[in-house]
Amino acid sequence: MTIKTETRELATDSIEIREANGTRMIHGYAVKWGMPSNKIGGRFFEQFQKGAFTESLAKHDIRALWSHDTSKVLGRTKNNTLRLTEDDVGLRFELDLPNTTVGNDTYESINRGDIDGVSFGFRAIQQHWEKRDQNNIVRDITKANLLEISPIGFPAYPDSQVSIRGYDPFNDYSEKQDLRKRLILKTYF
Repeated sequence: MTIKTETRELATDSIEIREANGTRMIHGYAVKWGMPSNKIGGRFFEQFQKGAFTESLAKHDIRALWSHDTSKVLGRTKNNTLRLTEDDVGLRFELDLPNTTVGNDTYESINRGDIDGVSFGFRAIQQHWEKRDQNNIVRDITKANLLEISPIGFPAYPDSQVSIRGYDPFNDYSEKQDLRKRLILKTYF
């Protein structure tokens, strides 16, 4: 089974800017523990549990990108320009912005309030699904590899605050449910 990369956007009002000793830094939370997302793709909710990224933070060089663009690196954990920590609230980040065109544009867009969201790319490793009823399915992620975080534009519609791009984990969940039903029916008939 191939593990797919997913991205999620978190609308937040907690991105803050600091300037000290010529360094411009933004900080906030990329993920908040146990907080359900808006409905993803109109089909399921999702939440991350405390410690979901512990192993990933210890093993991987994670980058901060501008809007998921791999050609626009704002910082990385390897050289300590991006600092990520898990606390009781969620996955906290501090990012020293570079003195580059993309760094300056990021600073200006956040400072003006044009950008007030954070997104993150990840690969789910351990998860479970709970079907509370037909309209309330929850994906609970307990372990994931964090690939990147990105300052990103706040979507225009509330349902777009958390969005899915590319890989759709609900299809895997739905296929397993359908297979389980067919196996149960086959056993009885």
